[in-house]
Amino acid sequence: MSRVGKKPVEIPKGVSLSVQGSTVAGKGPQGELKIQLPEGIAASVADNLVTVSRANELVHTRCCHGLARSLIANMVQGLVKGYMAELEIQGVGFKAALQGQKLQLWLGFSAPVDYTVPAGIKLKVDNGTAITISGPDKQLVGDVTARIKSFAPAEPYKGKGIRRKGEHIRRKVGKTVA
Repeated sequence: MSRVGKKPVEIPKGVSLSVQGSTVAGKGPQGELKIQLPEGIAASVADNLVTVSRANELVHTRCCHGLARSLIANMVQGLVKGYMAELEIQGVGFKAALQGQKLQLWLGFSAPVDYTVPAGIKLKVDNGTAITISGPDKQLVGDVTARIKSFAPAEPYKGKGIRRKGEHIRRKVGKTVA
């Protein structure tokens, strides 16, 4: 039995979960989320607890047991508190601005990079160099963070680019003239 999968997930006040077939839907203060459970995995709600069980002992089903429980736990936490990621932009002339549902990034290219913010994600830009990404879906927050970072990853010679707040970039020594 999966150590992670057999632990029940507690449903806090203000969050309601419903299971219909292999779909788990949740509603809370941060919004609404749905997840699709893998084949052979079932969830049930009773007494403010969600328990995850598996139908058989196949390797694939056993692997997905703990995953399904973790997805439900992340969904519950996202509906209560939400998730947040912070990015920093470093470099001369590198900046960001938010215009409605579009993030404009000036990253040293000939034209600014436009990124359309997906539904369910809130962006906030401070001083043009700090971006805060928040939302109830952990996977979507991480995906948006990775996509924004991919426009200009921090490079090791001058340190210019986009990085997570507090992330350390190992610096390299440039060429020396003999």
